[in-house]
Amino acid sequence: MNVQTSESGYHYNVMRRAIELIDQGGESLSLEELARQMDMSPAHFQRLFSRWTGVSPKRYQQYLTLGHAKALLRERFTTLETAHSVGLSGSGRLHDLFLKWEAMSPGEYARKGAGLTIYWGWFESPFGPALVMGTAKGICGMAFAAETGEEAAMQDMLSRWPLAEYVEDPMRLRPWVLSAFGAASDRLEPTPLYLIGSPLQIKVWEALMQIPSGQVTTYSQIAQAVGTPQAVRAVGTAVGRNPVSWLIPCHRALRKSGGLGGYHWGLPVKRAMLAYEAAQADA
Repeated sequence: MNVQTSESGYHYNVMRRAIELIDQGGESLSLEELARQMDMSPAHFQRLFSRWTGVSPKRYQQYLTLGHAKALLRERFTTLETAHSVGLSGSGRLHDLFLKWEAMSPGEYARKGAGLTIYWGWFESPFGPALVMGTAKGICGMAFAAETGEEAAMQDMLSRWPLAEYVEDPMRLRPWVLSAFGAASDRLEPTPLYLIGSPLQIKVWEALMQIPSGQVTTYSQIAQAVGTPQAVRAVGTAVGRNPVSWLIPCHRALRKSGGLGGYHWGLPVKRAMLAYEAAQADA
């Protein structure tokens, strides 16, 4: 079941088509050509696109270029120790101000979800269909299916806690999801997270949450922040096993070279997330 407003669904479908065209055509694709392929007037398309992303189509094209990750690393690099000491994790836009979290104990993690009830539902997001899972304590899983497909995303998440009981209940999760994707409302409470992972994974995911929205860091910086500077590969694995994508921002971790590195739900989704956050930061 997808839980969304009709307007949100319409805008998402339009923007997904537009972003695919931008991704294929790069910066050489003109506003007029984009609008023509979208069967809209240039003025209407620009208004709609700017409302969705916060910036013009031309600006968003720049964020989607492959060189953007290197520019981010050069201009918006975050040293995690510094970010933590000055409280930068609370300064980001979007979801950074709207999170609270607690972690499952190592013993509970070892039981692979036994005795745990996990609620789930499908939602539309700025990055395609999102599978969201949560316990009574908070969101424990978020997967994006635009690249992998919904069945693969579902099986991936189910395999993480194979002994849990799963109940489809999107309306129970809906307030948390609205807050997670930045809905503006005084009635929405902070999005609670319930982290289910090994002690090292929890430490890595906590470090990821120190990276402000619109900024990036490197895998080696994360390894240093969690006290294992020689274990970059193990840290990279923990980053990749992040069960709550977007809210635990593993998309903000890049290679030292400026390369994107991997992304569990597909590199196009990672690029879209980085571009979206950069657009929101500059809007």
